[in-house]
Amino acid sequence: MMRRAGLETPVGRIVLTEEDGHITALDWGGALADDASPLLDEARRQIDAYFGGTRRAFTLPMAPRSSPFQHLLFEALMAIRFGETRSYGRIARMLDASPQAVGQACGANPIPILIPCHRVLASDGGLGGYSGAGGVETKIALLRHEGAAGLLI
Repeated sequence: MMRRAGLETPVGRIVLTEEDGHITALDWGGALADDASPLLDEARRQIDAYFGGTRRAFTLPMAPRSSPFQHLLFEALMAIRFGETRSYGRIARMLDASPQAVGQACGANPIPILIPCHRVLASDGGLGGYSGAGGVETKIALLRHEGAAGLLI
């Protein structure tokens, strides 16, 4: 059974999708769904705490639809701690892939924020892209919220 619940955040309205006891998607905008479940309620609490400054990591069961490469990338992204960043190139070297492949997989991340693709920057310190609503401006807002060290924006 699929359930959806939304909330307003400092970076806009988001809607979470739960399937089979896992968060499977985080979508931007749209109508606020309000299905109730213990997992969706906990996800809303954790996201509120993240934006409230009292949570730095999410402890939610997630099952993003992904290829084997994307699954490895998402694990690497979740290892980047709050306030830290990595380059597309560094992650690419870890995964024996190209920076472009890493960028494309980040852009296809179905659970942004929870799987923190916003913490990945270009090797020269440039922002790269961001698939969330508001694009790079949302990425900047998330990085500022986390106080990302060395961020030149």
